[in-house]
Amino acid sequence: MSALLEPFQYSFFRYGTLAAVFAGALCGLLGVYIVLRGMSYIGHGLSHAIFGGAVVSYVIAINFYLGAGLWGFMAAVLINQTSRRTKINTDAAIGVITTASFALGVALISRYRRFTRSFDAALFGNILGVAWTDVLVIIGVTIMVALIIFVTYKQLLFMTFNSEVAQVYGVNVRWLDTLFSLMLATVLIATMQVLGVTLIAAALVIPPICARLLTDSFHRMLLLSTLIGALTGFIGMNLSYHLDLASGATIVLTQASIFVLILLISSIRKQAGRRLMHTHV
Repeated sequence: MSALLEPFQYSFFRYGTLAAVFAGALCGLLGVYIVLRGMSYIGHGLSHAIFGGAVVSYVIAINFYLGAGLWGFMAAVLINQTSRRTKINTDAAIGVITTASFALGVALISRYRRFTRSFDAALFGNILGVAWTDVLVIIGVTIMVALIIFVTYKQLLFMTFNSEVAQVYGVNVRWLDTLFSLMLATVLIATMQVLGVTLIAAALVIPPICARLLTDSFHRMLLLSTLIGALTGFIGMNLSYHLDLASGATIVLTQASIFVLILLISSIRKQAGRRLMHTHV
């Protein structure tokens, strides 16, 4: 027991664990809407777009997170508008806009050759480097997103499953899309230091997929995905300390392990159900 509690004597580990738990819960909560809307690739794409925005903000000497956040929000809005107003599919729009943004960031880094630790953390995460203020930001964003989802629950639910019908019934789909894009960009910025742009997409997708395998109820899926995200954040942080592995990668590998476990249990149950049906026949 003392070995398990040992890392909590360090303030950096306590802050990191809190950040991982809330970041996991936050990604799990918003990820449900992303998965059910068939937008799993947008988390991966926008995180890369935000990296490009972070580099641009660094070059023109404005606040790192402000510049990256605005860039990510504009990229998300541009993706939505492009897919709505043209014949281009959403996945194609994501591919073009986000990869171009990431390429711009790489080009600027190669031009100015001032790759700092901030960009290293943005790419791969630096969860053990988070300060108490970073934890408060993640907690604040989590509360904000949860409140927005609570207030717009029915509208978001309607839009998630059928945006065209939702618009016919008076739901302002464009406004909700913009709000959702803003939430997504904010979540990506808040969790960037915890997981890095290379791992955020997995944290947004794996917990809701696990929850989807466990239930057909939408509100239960929201709760389960949030819980899985928070739990894997806590477990992943502890495993990373005892196994001496990168924290962000360990969190994602923990989520992937749970996904495989749920998948195996589901397949075993299905096979058992089929055998039971055959015995009755």
